[in-house]
Amino acid sequence: MNSQGNTPEIVTDEERIQRVLNTGTVTVQVRESMERKLRSGRQLRVKMGFDPSAPDIHIGHAVGMRKLREFQDLGHKIVIIVGDWTAQIGDPSGRSAQRRMLTAEEVQANAQTYLDQFFKVVDDNPEKVEIAWQSSWFGDFDLADVLRLTSKFTVAQMMAREDFRTRFESESPIGIVEFLYPLMQAYDSVAVHADVEMGGTDQTFNLLVGRDIQREMDQKPQDILTVPILAGTDGVQKMSKSLDNYVGVTDEPNDMYGKLMSIPDTALDEYLILAANLPASEIDTLRTSLADGTGHPRDIKDKMAASVVATYHGEAAADGARQAFQRVFQQGQVPDDIEEFSVAYPATIVALLRAVGFAGSNNEARRLVQQGGVRIDGERVEDTDAELTFDTPIVLQAGRRRFARVLPGV
Repeated sequence: MNSQGNTPEIVTDEERIQRVLNTGTVTVQVRESMERKLRSGRQLRVKMGFDPSAPDIHIGHAVGMRKLREFQDLGHKIVIIVGDWTAQIGDPSGRSAQRRMLTAEEVQANAQTYLDQFFKVVDDNPEKVEIAWQSSWFGDFDLADVLRLTSKFTVAQMMAREDFRTRFESESPIGIVEFLYPLMQAYDSVAVHADVEMGGTDQTFNLLVGRDIQREMDQKPQDILTVPILAGTDGVQKMSKSLDNYVGVTDEPNDMYGKLMSIPDTALDEYLILAANLPASEIDTLRTSLADGTGHPRDIKDKMAASVVATYHGEAAADGARQAFQRVFQQGQVPDDIEEFSVAYPATIVALLRAVGFAGSNNEARRLVQQGGVRIDGERVEDTDAELTFDTPIVLQAGRRRFARVLPGV
C-alpha cells in the first residue's frame, strides 16, 4: 500500500505487530492474549463488520480498513461481515433515534458499492480475505434460536450501553428490536469463529458482547481492537456526510485533494496517522517535523493529501490534483474545466448563485455573500442586493473551490 513512488520499507514482523497494536489504535483487549496470537505463527481470523445503510463510504470509514490491511500484511485473514440482516433492524450506531429499516434490495445495492470501495484499501487475495453475509446464518434462524440467543444476556447488561442508558433516563423510546443488534453482531463472531474483532470506539460495547457470547457458546473469546473516529475536515466533529465535513472515497481527485488541503493544521497529525498512505517511517518523520516546527504544514498536508488521492485514484490523478490546486489556490488561476451556465441578465447576485447551484435558497445565497465568499472575475461581491448586467462571460466563485462560467443569456 505504498504510494507516490515510494520504495517499500524493510520491516520485521515484530515491528509490524507493534504498529498494529500501538499506532492508530485506541484500545486492545486483552493485549497479552492478542500479542500471543500475533506471535503464534497461526493465521488469525480478524473480523470487522459493516452496516450497508448507505451506498458510499468516506475516509473516516477507511480508518478501520487500513488497520485490516496491516493484519493482512502480517499474513492473517480478514473476515468482512456484510450486515445485510442487521441493516434491516434497529439502530447500530448509537444515534438518539431509530433508523429507518431498509429493504433487502436496498441493502444488497449498498453492500456492493461498499465492497467495491473496500478493495481499494484491503487486499482481495482469497487467502487473505473472506466475505461473509449475515443472512447465510440468520436466514435460517427461527424463534427458538432467537430465544436461545437472548437467554445469554440480561437487560441489566444491555443497559450498560451508554446511549441506551441515556435514552432510558430521558424517557426516550428504545425499541426492543434494538436490543437484538448487539446480540446479533456478537453471534457473527460465533458464526465465523473470530479470533479478533475490530471496530470504531463507538462499537466498543458490541465488541465486548461478542466476547461474552463466544464464551457462553464454548468458544475462546475474541480479542478486540478499537480504532479512533477520524475528525472531519473542520478538525472538530466526527467526519459525517450530514455535517458536510467528509472526504468521500468516490470524490473526484481534485475535490478530494482540495478538501484535504483545507483541514486545519491542528488536525494534520491525526490525518497523518489515520489517513495518509505513506511508509510508516515517512509518517514518523513528517509528524516529528510538524511537532518541532521544521516542516511547513502546507508541505506536509500536500504529502498527506496526495497519498490519499493516489490510494483511490492512482498516482497520476494525485499529481494532476496537486497541479490543479496550485494553479487555483497558489497562483490564483481559474480551473480549466469549470461548468458553464447561460443566465438571462440583468440578474441579482442571489439569483445567479441559485441558478448555478451554489445556493439552494435565497437565504443561503445571501449568507455566502455576507461571509465574503462570493467573487465575480476575482472581485469580491459585498452587496447582497447587487443586480448584475453583463454582455460577456463572467467567472462566478463561491468559497475556495466552487467556480462557474456564466454566459449572458436571453
